[in-house]
Amino acid sequence: MELKDILNKFGSSKEPFLFLISYNLNNFYIKKLDNCQKNIQFKISNKNQIYTKDYTFKKYPISFKEYERKFNLVQDEIRSGNSYLLNLTTKTKIETNLSLDEIYENANSLLKLRVKIDDLDFVCFSPEKFVDIRDNKIYTYPMKGTIDAKLENAKEILLNNKKELAEHTMVVDLLRNDLGKVAKNIKVERFRDFSKIKTKNSEILQTSSLISGDLQNNWQEKIGDIFSNLLPAGSITGTPKKSTIEILKNIENYDRDFYSGVFGIFDGENLQSFVLIRFIEKIKDELFYKSGGGITSDSIVKDEYNELIDKVYLPF
Repeated sequence: MELKDILNKFGSSKEPFLFLISYNLNNFYIKKLDNCQKNIQFKISNKNQIYTKDYTFKKYPISFKEYERKFNLVQDEIRSGNSYLLNLTTKTKIETNLSLDEIYENANSLLKLRVKIDDLDFVCFSPEKFVDIRDNKIYTYPMKGTIDAKLENAKEILLNNKKELAEHTMVVDLLRNDLGKVAKNIKVERFRDFSKIKTKNSEILQTSSLISGDLQNNWQEKIGDIFSNLLPAGSITGTPKKSTIEILKNIENYDRDFYSGVFGIFDGENLQSFVLIRFIEKIKDELFYKSGGGITSDSIVKDEYNELIDKVYLPF
């Protein structure tokens, strides 16, 4: 059975289940919650404690020269009119004396997820919801725009940044259109709200919006149709989505796999899901942190390179 059919079947039964879907939708795990094993662990919270023990954390990002080459290819596509916003990502080798289990246990994040299935071994501490469904309404929370919170007037700088405004607006417009495929009465309820992420040595401000729509009363029977229309998430692809996905595939030249996919829980009545960003994966006994950022015609290559590196952090 295809992903869509399996999700529809599980939703129709109204039994609680979880789902894990890769970026390209080719790989997925769907399990009843009462049958979940220790190979998929998750917690949803907003705890904000600081990890006080000493640890090491080193990062070895892609070189600026190589990033600039990819950046210029993205800009060529934008100038050609093939895309207007592309979320360019890469993987950064990291070294730490912490295990993935220790990172999972101590992470501060809206969602933290630990997965170890066969050769798949990763931890994710995502601050970004994808869609919630409750009371026959669907909500999505596109997140775009980050800045060092310690900068003087950080909020004002981010709000007044032309590139960040354009990027956020385009993602909101994309998600509005995506929701329109599965829901009616689409509304942008909040635009560019601020939230803060604290780590041991820094604080990051980020902006997100809230978009809503109305679903039919039998939406549980159509969970597969809903996610098939919405995935991959607009905030980690770009616009127009279809052509941008193909462009990124050629330029990024690596497998995102479950990074920038989604994780979700259906409790029998309501559904909540999250975009799998802030992601560390073990590949052949080495650790790689996958991260990225949105590129528009106004982007400055050095700023985007620094943002890519700044997003490589441990959430405590």
